Amino acid sequence: MTTDVTTRPTVAELNSSPVRMNPLDVLGLGLLGVRTRTMRAALSALGISIGIATMLVVTGIPASSQRALLNQLTALGTNMLRVQPVPGQQPPVLLPPESVDMAARIGPVTIASAVANTHATVHRSDRIDPDDYAGLTVLASKSNLLSAINATVGSGSFLTPGIQKFPTAVLGSVAATRLGIEPLTPGQPNPQIFVNDRWFTVVGILATTPLSPDIDRSVLVGWDAARTELHFDGHPTVIYVKARENAIDAVRSVLPATVYPQLPGMAQVSRPSDALAAKRAAQANFSALFLGLAGVALLVGGIGVANTMVISVLERRREIGLRRALGASRGQIRNQFLTESVILSGAGGLAGVVLGVLVTIGYVTYQDWPVVIPLASVAEGFGGAVAVGVIAGVYPSVKASLLTPNEALASA
Repeated sequence: MTTDVTTRPTVAELNSSPVRMNPLDVLGLGLLGVRTRTMRAALSALGISIGIATMLVVTGIPASSQRALLNQLTALGTNMLRVQPVPGQQPPVLLPPESVDMAARIGPVTIASAVANTHATVHRSDRIDPDDYAGLTVLASKSNLLSAINATVGSGSFLTPGIQKFPTAVLGSVAATRLGIEPLTPGQPNPQIFVNDRWFTVVGILATTPLSPDIDRSVLVGWDAARTELHFDGHPTVIYVKARENAIDAVRSVLPATVYPQLPGMAQVSRPSDALAAKRAAQANFSALFLGLAGVALLVGGIGVANTMVISVLERRREIGLRRALGASRGQIRNQFLTESVILSGAGGLAGVVLGVLVTIGYVTYQDWPVVIPLASVAEGFGGAVAVGVIAGVYPSVKASLLTPNEALASA
């Protein structure tokens, strides 16, 4: 008769084969360290959140300011080109009537419009001496001119496709003053002006157009009305082209051959506005500023995490020694402190993202700027906080894992 004897592992054998901990156990252990030291964890996370919030604020507010500045520069015509015949030629160079449509077919071009000198004269009424020159130009205008030159209507309306066929006119701001036309009032009869012995009804007055001061001194009539009423021949005098900014140089190079294939050298294209160079410089300078500020903010947050975790190791030597004496391996101690560091950084990063977004939105709304919060900064802020937590927690976690039970308990 045999008897089965069950052998039990000794304490030494248990210590030599520590129990493996799954990721959830490691996470729970890291959270335990955070919960048992709530105040220190809160202050540590606060330091990280302030660093991340600062990063978002110092990138979000300049980005919003940059957008407002770029919008102002764009309004100065950074994406506008002006095509006209080379002056001083005999006989005068005439752009083809179809040149506007040809320019509009260039891929990056977003809008093409034109005006043409009708060589007509304009007076306030038929009672004024025909030889009394007011210094104003009567221009045939495409109906999409306002969008092409960033102009706005001060009062009344512009030459819509529906009315541009009839004898109607829109006055530039200077032209309205010289002709004695007051701002139009809804419900009141529209004034009339005398153009080449024909009456034209004034339907609108433009606000000042900084990009095209010649329009301020002009009387604009519809393209079709100019043909029927003023014997206009259909040849545009100036073509206005808007294109995507990243392709403005390429469009400028092909415009002469596009609008005047027979004699491209006779078509003169204005260079892009100086505002475009300023806009590109602003974009480059702001980008460098964003990178520098973000780097400083992350560095400050990383130093805070590292300092917190190093002090935590010094304060918790007794705990480390006790856990090592009970069989915790060096890897388990290392993972515990590393997990705790990442939790602190992640919590601080999330709070910092929320705080930074709210502060940025509040400030830029107060300044009446467009709200711009770079998504890359949000992702980099949170991801950077976690990465900083990992990096900052490596040394303290390794240092804690290297302590032997005797060392930890003796120095506690």
